[in-house]
Amino acid sequence: MTIRDKKVIYGLYNDEQDLLKAVKVAKGAHMDILDVFSPFPVHGLDPLLELEESRLHIAGFIYGMIGALTAFLGMTWIFTKDWPIIFGGKPYWSVPAFIPITFETMVLFASIGMVVTFYTVCGLGPGVTNPTLDDRLTDDKFAIAFDASHVDAGDVESFFAKTGAAEVNTKIL
Repeated sequence: MTIRDKKVIYGLYNDEQDLLKAVKVAKGAHMDILDVFSPFPVHGLDPLLELEESRLHIAGFIYGMIGALTAFLGMTWIFTKDWPIIFGGKPYWSVPAFIPITFETMVLFASIGMVVTFYTVCGLGPGVTNPTLDDRLTDDKFAIAFDASHVDAGDVESFFAKTGAAEVNTKIL
């Protein structure tokens, strides 16, 4: 189940240090955090939330290798079989001459592949509308969200009051 079709209780914080302290308190109290929202990356938040490292770099490596092989094998076929021409006394299969084009094609395939993969994994793209908790989350506010069906609303509100949340809201996504 995604974050859609859920009743969410969330607290807004004005500072990332307050957010980090609140996450530590929630983890210490064994509260089940649905998600944490921030307008920019917060150093030290990933280990607190026990998030795994992204595997996007593996996809980038694979896309880069596909691009390098495409360029190298394409130039090998073109310059040895399809159109063998001797340039400046070089042999038909001149590997050092292939290196710049191979590198540039590798970078091109890796960058395009990683962008497409990132957008696909994150559910972004043309025509996709994602629900937002609060419009200020992309500007200057930080939030911790809890699934209202799994927690007691009174406990969550007292947690937000204790940790210094600026606002506490409930929203159905």
